[in-house]
Amino acid sequence: MTSSSTPPNAESSLRAPTIEDPSVYLDDPNRKLLEIDTETRQGPALFRWLTLGMEYLIGAILVALIVAVSSNVVGRSLFNHSLPWVDELARMLFIWLVFIGAAAAFARYEHIAVDALVRRLPLRLAHMLYCLQHLIITGLMLVMVFGGYQVLSRSSGRSAIMGVPLSLVSLSLVLCVIFIAAVSLWRVWMSVRVIVQPHGQSADAQGEFIFQKTSAPGQ
Repeated sequence: MTSSSTPPNAESSLRAPTIEDPSVYLDDPNRKLLEIDTETRQGPALFRWLTLGMEYLIGAILVALIVAVSSNVVGRSLFNHSLPWVDELARMLFIWLVFIGAAAAFARYEHIAVDALVRRLPLRLAHMLYCLQHLIITGLMLVMVFGGYQVLSRSSGRSAIMGVPLSLVSLSLVLCVIFIAAVSLWRVWMSVRVIVQPHGQSADAQGEFIFQKTSAPGQ
């Protein structure tokens, strides 16, 4: 009588492949204190509400952009007629979409970054790099605020077809960089607090994270 037995190598090959959690690569525990999250109420309330408002505005602009461009495509294809102001409106909406999206993505920490080094650093050293990073960002944003103000003060004309003030288009740049500079300064302050008292801040972050996880199912 023969007994059928599966070799150990065959058993391991028949097992379902384990799918690694992508949050391991997306979430950085060192920067937990610097994130703005509207769902877990992480970060200052003003920044959370502004981020949420920008995301709703992005959705509205995207819908308006799709409707405007699609109406012109349909008009040209079916009726051999297009609205002359649609292209101008689409350009303005796209400019606002880019800058508001950049500000919202910065608040969410969703810009592309190479964080292989900072993930492996101790908490204090990581926040030294975060502090330097956001100081540089703040300086660049201040330069862009100055340049944006110069553009706003000199934009006295209007668009050719719709007659929209050109300063309204440039306003998106100024609002974007002001928001990014404000968030950067807040992150500099949080990083300085971690550098001065790394253990206290990390304990507070862990306690807040545990509280949010335990209170989430009951909400």
